[in-house]
Amino acid sequence: MQIFGQPNFAFINLLAFRILIVLAYQILATVVGWHIFELTHEPIALGLVGLAEVIPYFSCAMFAGYAVDHYSRRLFGVFACLLLLLNALTLAAVGTGWSVGNPKFWIYGSIAITGLARAFISPSYSALFALILPRNQYARASGIGSSVFQFGLVIGPALGGILVGWASKSVAYCVAAGLCLCAALALLSLRVKEPPPAMSAPILTSIADGLRFVFSNQIVCGAQSLDMFAVLFGGAVAMLPAFIHDIYHTGPEGLGILRAAPAMGAVITGLFLTRYPINLHAGRWLLAAVAGFGCCMIFFALSTHFWVAGLLLMLSGVCDGVSVVMRSTIMQLATPDTMRGRVSAINGIFIGSSNELGAFESGMAAHFMGLVPSVIFGGAMTLVVVAATAKLAPKLRQLQLHQLH
Repeated sequence: MQIFGQPNFAFINLLAFRILIVLAYQILATVVGWHIFELTHEPIALGLVGLAEVIPYFSCAMFAGYAVDHYSRRLFGVFACLLLLLNALTLAAVGTGWSVGNPKFWIYGSIAITGLARAFISPSYSALFALILPRNQYARASGIGSSVFQFGLVIGPALGGILVGWASKSVAYCVAAGLCLCAALALLSLRVKEPPPAMSAPILTSIADGLRFVFSNQIVCGAQSLDMFAVLFGGAVAMLPAFIHDIYHTGPEGLGILRAAPAMGAVITGLFLTRYPINLHAGRWLLAAVAGFGCCMIFFALSTHFWVAGLLLMLSGVCDGVSVVMRSTIMQLATPDTMRGRVSAINGIFIGSSNELGAFESGMAAHFMGLVPSVIFGGAMTLVVVAATAKLAPKLRQLQLHQLH
């Protein structure tokens, strides 16, 4: 595969790891939701799945970033794959009735371990990305990586649902376990020369150094905050079942189409930016993309036609795709090699918190304001966040990527 004029097999291996682990995670997340609801028939049980994963992820993310920065980038990624493999096999045993005791406790315990594994995946990927690619290829490679990630978000849930429908939950869990094993093998076969272990500063001091770097760097902090607050206020995915039921009057197939639409837009954008990477006016493109995302959410809320809504969500994915590629490129270029794990972990906390809290904010706003007004409010708040970021972070607004090389 020709990516950069000649085959870059290390990057191909890293992409294989990313798509395999994303597919495995998405299959697990989809099937676990179905599994726990079959057992409880209580919507709150689905919320507890997210809580069971988020708490260990938040608790361990900064320590995972420290470990990746100071020890092996690759082996911690393999460790995460093996943890997910163990969880998938445990869940398969629960699905076949081989577990002892209450199956719900086994499921929630496995999901908690999944949160721990997830804490190592992004720092390992980001640190290895920087080791195997020259800096002048970061923008194009980020587009490819984003497309691979979004492709997994589209295919993974569909594959999980098909496996459950055509076979069983245990078969789906075993397929996820197989994907985890393949992801671990992809990392183990990766040919990369890792730097020697860094001087082991006290762990809390080292984590504080990472936090200090992020919050003192106007470009890095501005890009992360922009994305966090845009997702916190602007995301409407959590409310899609209500739109399907109350506005568009379609079934679960319609929900699947609307959930896939943003990811499809992001895949298309990632592929386009792979061929035509943005180098000039990077800060303005980032701000414009997030503003476009907010506008798409407003028009989506106002739409009463299903296919128009799907188109608007796909356009929101296009805008989000530009934002993700630009933000990941900025993060890779602006972060010192010795801090990549910690900065990636902090970025993961920003994004993870915005997704979880965004769903909570959307539900509360819909409860008090009504479904459509709540999404319009969220889109408007996204535009306010863009304006505030442009005002408070002029270095981000005026950024050209060549300034970071």
